[in-house]
Amino acid sequence: MPVLRTENLRLGYDAIPVVSDLSVEIPSGRITVIVGANACGKSTLLRGLARLLGPQSGAVYLDDADIARLSGSTLATKLGMLPQQPVAPDGITVSDLVGRGRHPHQRWFRQWSAEDEYVVTAALEATGISDLADRSLDQLSGGQRQRVWIALALAQDAETMLLDEPTTFLDLAHQLEILDLVHDLNRDRGKTVVLVLHDLNLAARYADHLIALKAGKIVAQGNPTEVVTAAMVQAVFGLASHVIPDPLTGTPLVLPRPRRPRRSEGSAVPTDRT
Repeated sequence: MPVLRTENLRLGYDAIPVVSDLSVEIPSGRITVIVGANACGKSTLLRGLARLLGPQSGAVYLDDADIARLSGSTLATKLGMLPQQPVAPDGITVSDLVGRGRHPHQRWFRQWSAEDEYVVTAALEATGISDLADRSLDQLSGGQRQRVWIALALAQDAETMLLDEPTTFLDLAHQLEILDLVHDLNRDRGKTVVLVLHDLNLAARYADHLIALKAGKIVAQGNPTEVVTAAMVQAVFGLASHVIPDPLTGTPLVLPRPRRPRRSEGSAVPTDRT
């Protein structure tokens, strides 16, 4: 499996650094989740890994090759990226959009083939949207659209999938549906997956490897059971909490400490005596 890593990576916008001197190796064939408070550099790091944002210094390597030196088509067959808010042409059908994942494999002398058809069909089946193939993307629910975008990344047939907040704007049931799908793709197909998630409890449930960022630097990384502690939650999120094993999964479950005790039912409501 390809090894994706960074060395002294510095990323930013308009000379303002967001990620600073970051060196990390993404475990191959596993699910890595990046967490942290808003504006800590999570999405910026993912964009750097996908070469959507060039480094101010340092480098990103894939199998010891600097990705800055790889051709666009070569990189696209190795890394698949799903941004936060992907945009599709108006009226495009599900099958047409997923079929665009095969573009990196096309050449002027090799157009659409039986292999391409097979891969797209398999991607639709793997994501459970075969029955939506002829529907317009505009007609689908948020959860269905996210499945389509993941099918597009799957049809790209890249060894590594980078997903930036794939559960954004989804209700809890659809969040779990998408994360279960990602988990199955990893376990059944051996895909290396890197996710950015906001929900720390979901991150701890689905991650094999967790990376906690603060101000563009890694505060902690490793197995969620070792990484998710009350001290880490305080350091990264500024939140006082109690961490217990999830009774269903055994993974860490973060319980934020209330700022004030909750009144028991039937207790008297204090009155204003000013």
